[in-house]
Amino acid sequence: MSVPFKVDLKGKTAVVTGGGGILCSCMAETLAACGAKVAILDLKLEAAQKVADKINADGGTAIGLSANVLEKESLIAAHEQVKAQLGPCDILINGAGGNHPKGTTSKEFLEKADAQGPTEGKVSFFDLDPAGISFVFNLNFIGTLLPTQVFSRDMALAGKGIIINISSMNAFRPLTKIPAYSGAKAAISNFTQWLATHLSKVGIRVNAIAPGFFLTNQNRTLLTNPDGSLTARGNTILTHTPMGRFGTPDDLSGTLLWLVDDGASGFVNGTVIPVDGGFAAFSGV
Repeated sequence: MSVPFKVDLKGKTAVVTGGGGILCSCMAETLAACGAKVAILDLKLEAAQKVADKINADGGTAIGLSANVLEKESLIAAHEQVKAQLGPCDILINGAGGNHPKGTTSKEFLEKADAQGPTEGKVSFFDLDPAGISFVFNLNFIGTLLPTQVFSRDMALAGKGIIINISSMNAFRPLTKIPAYSGAKAAISNFTQWLATHLSKVGIRVNAIAPGFFLTNQNRTLLTNPDGSLTARGNTILTHTPMGRFGTPDDLSGTLLWLVDDGASGFVNGTVIPVDGGFAAFSGV
């Protein structure tokens, strides 16, 4: 894999949750290209193993493991395998997360008629399912907290380590229709700052990357039509992104490598770095 620049991660063990996805698989490959031994954790073993196989075929060292970031016992079992096969965790990328339709409204703005009662096939603010909201929040926030509890213990005992959380531009400017996801990512940004402070005395740095709009398996049908043209929502997003395009997975590589290299970012702690094509800088006019 081609990386924008090389940092020396030889002898380091990295764990990437959600590593079977488009963005986090690229992160795993980037770390491996710089010499790290990488454990790819994903709810779907097949997806994790596919990424590990690619890394190994390219001359790196990786293993794929099934793990549920919402179940601590599952993570403990994965940790035991990582430690036995690759060694203690030095770098943790908390990439697992996502949205769910049950935490999403059908329309961007509430209308008076929506207050009169439910409409079949539509979800207003009043119809949001608390269970759906909880699922989205837990997947993102608890799905970051639990892996950190399990894998940062190695770092605390070693007196050094790096944690990278994945926030979102939704944490800065919540998007319409997705209150649960926006709120969860805001919690990730806040948790990043709290954790950076809490773990600072044991030599662990904690930062977050906040991607802008990247096409993934989760959002592709929301942003593009089957013929590849933009949906109305996709067009609105690009209109508000000064660089005029969606991000590609390797757009995150440089920021990732900077944050995991103590020589480059050793005094950077508790930050949330936007990688968004200027979305956060643009007021819309």
